[in-house]
This record gives sequence, structure tokens and C-alpha cells, in this order.
Amino acid sequence: MLLALDVGNTNITVGVYEDAVLRTRWRLRTVRDQTSDEWGILLRNLFDLAQIHQAQVDGLIIASVVPPLDTSLARMGRRYFHLDPVFVTSETDTGITIRYDNPREVGADRIVNAVAAFHKYGGPVVVVDLGTAITFDVVSANGEYLGGVICPGIGVSVEALVARTARLPQVDFRNPGGIIGKTTVTSMQAGLYYGAIGMIDSIAERLQAELGPHVKTIATGGQASMIVADSRYLKHVDEDITLEGLRLIWERVGKTV
Repeated sequence: MLLALDVGNTNITVGVYEDAVLRTRWRLRTVRDQTSDEWGILLRNLFDLAQIHQAQVDGLIIASVVPPLDTSLARMGRRYFHLDPVFVTSETDTGITIRYDNPREVGADRIVNAVAAFHKYGGPVVVVDLGTAITFDVVSANGEYLGGVICPGIGVSVEALVARTARLPQVDFRNPGGIIGKTTVTSMQAGLYYGAIGMIDSIAERLQAELGPHVKTIATGGQASMIVADSRYLKHVDEDITLEGLRLIWERVGKTV
């Protein structure tokens, strides 16, 4: 079995693969000061609830954009699974050529998304990941990572709006049911919801104009299912694309480590 961890700024997604089948997944909060023992005990409890034996795990791969956690997670892997984890970086042999000016600047999650998107959908393809930041990652028809776009995430926008205004309340991100809000809350929700869709569609339209009409656009991340309901360009959600990318990279390099 393979244990795959997608370590983001807000959440950590944990997946357990049995061969090519995703046996189960969990979404945890990213706690930067959590110790290796705390991570190990948490995962042990989750494995017990899912009736999966830790001893069956013979591979551990991690895509992390939170460097302070890397040491704790590596220690957790060695102590609780007796495995040295593979951390995905720009130097990992993923099968994708990175055309960024400085490949080391590309986040591990973006690399992993690109690998899975090209494998599953072919190129050209754009992955829109709605996380702490909203990222657009572009892969060419030849399997080259061309670069992309980074925008403020929806949660960041909500927090900034509330923090920098005196009388606006904290609101949930949701479709308010119409563009014209009748209360302060629904007005804010309309601005956040339709503003996010407008930004995403505008960027997707420009990418399509550059890449051609046959480009595929795949959405993933926490709010992906909500956004695609009203987006003109995001029509397909792949919730597990990052975990799938980790599995594919493990199949390529992990078994030789």
C-alpha cells in the first residue's frame, strides 16, 4: 500500500492506495507546530478506524508546500511506518519537463497536479486548484509544464475583506442565489462568489485563447464543485488529482528508492 500526503497551507489531504485504487482519503487541518508523534498517533487512529493495518504500507510520498512540517513528517514516516518518505521537488523524475525560468520555484503540489492532468487527460491541459491560493497550471501537448497563474484564494479574500473593514461581518463562501444582495451578508457573498467566478473565467478564457480551443480545463480543491456550477470554463472536477499525481510519481521513482 502507498501512503500519499498532499501538504497544503490550510489542509493536508491523506490518501491510501492499494495498487492503483484509492482505498480511502482524509482531509486534516495543517498544524505547523504538530510533532512527529502527534502526526503518527493521528494517522494510526485513522488507520484503525478504516480497518487498515499500518504494516501494509510499504511506500510513503509527500508533496509539501509547508517546509516547517517536512522534518516532522519525515520523522513520523520513519518512526511509525519504518519508511523514508519521497518528497516531490522540481528535481524529481516525474516525466514532466518544467519550463519555468527557475524550476525550483514551482510548488510540489503544482508539479503533482501537472503530472496527473497530463496522464489522465492529455495536453494541452490546465489545472485550476482552488486552495489557499488559486493556481492555474498549464501543461503543453508535449507534456511540458509551461507555467501558470497564482491568485489569492477565496478564503484569503474573505479574511482580508473582514480584517480591513470595520463593519463587515465574517461570512461563509456560498452562492447567495443571485447577483444583487439584499443584505450586507448576501451582498458580500455575491461579491465573493461571482467575483471568484469572474476572475477564474477571465483567466481561463485568456489561457484558452493562447493554447487553443482544444485545451482541457480541470478543477480541483475545496470549492471546485461549487464554482463549476456557474463557471463558463470550469466544467470538470477531479477531486483526487493531486493524490493521483503522487501515486503516478511513486510508480515512476518511489519503488527504486
